[in-house]
Order: sequence, then structure tokens, then C-alpha cells
Amino acid sequence: MRTTSLSVPDTVREIITKNRSIYDCVKMDVVNYTALAVKIQKEVESQMGGPVNLNTIVVAIKRYADSFEKKDDVQSESVLKNARLSLTDGILDIKFSAQDFAMEDAVALMDGFTRIDPDYEFFRFTDSFRFLTEDISDVRKLLDTFSSHKNFFQTGLAKISIHIPQSENESDVVSYVSEILHDNGIELVNAFFGQDDIILVLRERDAARAYEILRGEISRKS
Repeated sequence: MRTTSLSVPDTVREIITKNRSIYDCVKMDVVNYTALAVKIQKEVESQMGGPVNLNTIVVAIKRYADSFEKKDDVQSESVLKNARLSLTDGILDIKFSAQDFAMEDAVALMDGFTRIDPDYEFFRFTDSFRFLTEDISDVRKLLDTFSSHKNFFQTGLAKISIHIPQSENESDVVSYVSEILHDNGIELVNAFFGQDDIILVLRERDAARAYEILRGEISRKS
């Protein structure tokens, strides 16, 4: 089990990565950073759980946009060259609101997940708790014991975990991976960014092809 919380730059990257039209505008450098910051400020603040200075969001957007400019410099040697991949299908993405789901509830649910699926992922945000786990009958039964709590979950998903060396810039890797998948017609359902790895959530129908594309990038030589 692994827990993760996001910073403002992480949150901004996640919001941009999941929105294809915004992503493309940032990638092509045809967006006004301040206008975009105003547009996504409420969503950033919702995920961070409090006010976030507009200039902080502008800086995060600019840094993410700058990472695309570096892509041409790394084409001769993939930034994924020394990364490690793992693919897991049959994933359930579960979200509980922090207003309705106390920390002690999360601990009880984590205890249950540990017995059923020790490799589950747990992400704590200010406004919610997020779990990625195998979609199996025991997990469904466990969730039924928390039926009094409002939750949102998605099925038919897979996750690709990308473990990156500490020497690599996470922002470069995120933009690089996102662009590769977008260029191949693969849309992310979600993405979570940790200290040394990236968790991509995709539709199961896209996961195997995405895995092969990324594995090809790892083996690509200069």
C-alpha cells in the first residue's frame, strides 16, 4: 500500500493532463497562463482544500508548459529509458468525500483492503479519499459494509505504474508520457503523481496497447 498527497504543481498537471483541449493548448503554447489559472483556480482549490494564490497557479502552469519545450531535447534518448513499468487490469477506482468519510473510516477500509489486496493504492486529498484496488467480489463485499457513506467508483479500468529514477524530472516524464499516449489516441481516465512513480489509470481496452507503447520507449536507444 502507498499513500500520496498532491502539491499545487502536481494538482495543476493532473487537471491539465485530464483535459484534452487544455492539454493541447498548453502543449502548443497558445494559451494565456493567467486566463487558464483563473479558469482552473476553483478546481485547484477544491483539490487542495483551501485558497490558492492565483500567481502560484500561473507559475505551476508555466513550469508544466516549459516541460514541453524540453521534449525535443530528449527525443534522442527517452526519459523513460531507465523506468520500470507494471500493468494491472481489473481495477476499481473508488472515491469517498472527506465530508462524509472520516479518517477512522479510511483506516478501517485500508485494513480491509490490506487483507484482500495488499497492492492497493491510497491517495489522500483535502476534500476526498481515493482508492485503486482490484475489482473482485471480496472488495465489493467490503465496500457494501460502508454503504452508508456516499462513494463514487469506476469499473473496467487498468493501471500502469511507472517507477522513475530519482535523477529524472517528474514533470518532464509526465508531459512526455502524456504526449506519447495522446499522439496514439489513448486518453487517460486519471493520473496520480507520487515521489518516484506515476500511476496512470486507463480503460482496460487501451491498457495493453499503452503498456507496449511505453515499454517501447523504455527500450528505445539513442
